[in-house]
Amino acid sequence: MSSSVSPAILVDRVCRTYGEVRAVDGVSFTVSPGEVVGLLGPNGAGKTTTLRMLATLIAPDSGRVEVAGHDVVEAPLRVRAALGYQTGDTGLYGRLTPTEFLRYFGTLNNIPKAQLEARIDELMTRFEMHEFANRLCGNLSTGQKQRVSVARTLLHDPPVVVLDEPTSGLDLVSSQFLLDTMRGLADAGRAVLFSTHIMGEVELICDRVVLVHRGTVIAEGTVDALVASCGAPNLARAFLALVADDDRRRGAP
Repeated sequence: MSSSVSPAILVDRVCRTYGEVRAVDGVSFTVSPGEVVGLLGPNGAGKTTTLRMLATLIAPDSGRVEVAGHDVVEAPLRVRAALGYQTGDTGLYGRLTPTEFLRYFGTLNNIPKAQLEARIDELMTRFEMHEFANRLCGNLSTGQKQRVSVARTLLHDPPVVVLDEPTSGLDLVSSQFLLDTMRGLADAGRAVLFSTHIMGEVELICDRVVLVHRGTVIAEGTVDALVASCGAPNLARAFLALVADDDRRRGAP
């Protein structure tokens, strides 16, 4: 990728506190079009708070966050139009079918009716959902629910996609489907940022990794570079070494 390409996601010296807890403390990173970036860190590191700021669900206390060139505070509606955001919870409505669910969200996104029906059919085919398209969402398997949730995330064809632990609770086949989808989105020019605790997923599809710990970025780079910097045999070992080293620097027990 050319360095002249403007980042699709820009997080610049961002801070966010909850009372006396500094959940995010000066975090900075970028994600470019055509790139998959993994956001890693232990529980409580600030990952979900960072993603929620990107999604305009909460505002940063300081610093700058932009999605597709739009500031999350100054232009939240433009950010939402450019962003596909999926939380760890699929958030499906159990009494709607996948078709009804997608139609509802397409209407909320002001997608014209004819275009919306064509888009729903396209996603149904792409994600192999026709078999359960008219079954109630409440009766779907975990993997089927996740497919519907991803389809909803991509319904308005956003240039930027953010996912918070999207494979949590999925079996191997469903997880692989999601990983292939994320890689395919990046290969088609989208910017993809996702958080996970599963190092194997990162090693499979990520172009770069951003490692956060105690609200700060403690390492960033390709998987190979991070592994080499620690002399570790794999990313999991490098992750543990980098977190332990940061704890030592902070004098943590």
